[in-house]
Amino acid sequence: MTEITQPTSSSISDSQAEASSSTRVPERYQRSVVPHIMVSDAESAIAFYAVAFGAVEEFRLAHPQGGVMHAEIRIGESVLMLGDVSEGPFTAPAALNGTSVALHVFVPDVDEMVERAVTAGAELIHPPADQFHGDRTAILRDPYGHLWVFLTHLKDVSEEELRRGLAASDHGMSAAN
Repeated sequence: MTEITQPTSSSISDSQAEASSSTRVPERYQRSVVPHIMVSDAESAIAFYAVAFGAVEEFRLAHPQGGVMHAEIRIGESVLMLGDVSEGPFTAPAALNGTSVALHVFVPDVDEMVERAVTAGAELIHPPADQFHGDRTAILRDPYGHLWVFLTHLKDVSEEELRRGLAASDHGMSAAN
């Protein structure tokens, strides 16, 4: 079993320490892994992510035969790499008839993010709701088949509260099956 560790006070900057410990995004979710997704039309995906999620394009490398070989966008403080589907091991969710990955993004206002994303064309899978783990959470599918979990951190919960909340939720039943 993997132990969940909390950052020590020596690993938290002064500005982070000043932020309320009950509302700041947990440090372990900030810029740990940079996902790289493949889409069927990277140019339109970049435009969609800008409108729906407030993404800012940081870099784009065109493929010599057309399309986007590699691009990087920033959503909040997180970098997301993406590109058009090409030969090789990478494919888009449509080719898999689904996806095995969900991209989690902490945002200041999940309700506002969901409204904006749905207006831009995202499919609402689960509407925003307060969850036992201390976050207000929503799940969306973008037009390219990728799942996005947007969260607003509401409060820190202890491991014991987390276990009790899981046992009392629908998720606890699903996990047991």
